[in-house]
Amino acid sequence: MHDIIDTAVAAGNFNTLAAGLTAAGLVDTLKGTGPFTVFAPTDEAFAKLPAGTVDSLLKDVPTLKAILAYHVVSGKVMAADVMKMDGQSATTVNGADLKIGTQGGVKLNGSVNVVKTDIECTNGVIHVVDSVLMPPA
Repeated sequence: MHDIIDTAVAAGNFNTLAAGLTAAGLVDTLKGTGPFTVFAPTDEAFAKLPAGTVDSLLKDVPTLKAILAYHVVSGKVMAADVMKMDGQSATTVNGADLKIGTQGGVKLNGSVNVVKTDIECTNGVIHVVDSVLMPPA
């Protein structure tokens, strides 16, 4: 078992996320002891963003950091725990809340689907999401 960063890199479908975490200076944090819960967007999820968005974000470190921190919750929250949180919120590392719904599968903020759960790591857990979460303005 590896830490969150090494697990994501080894999976092969989180290259954009890994590049973002590197650009935002968050790699060392997510290699730390944690535990963390990461709602990880795949490369396909990043590809849904308007053309040029990823390149712009990689050059705008404060905004990139805020967006990526919105995908991380302190503590290790397994899928079984999330299923008990219907209608509740979880506070992310960037300070904003994620709304959790469990009707017809787990959805974050009403529209982002959790498509794979409970990828255990030495310092937390990864849940895969199908879209990039954007923090409230």
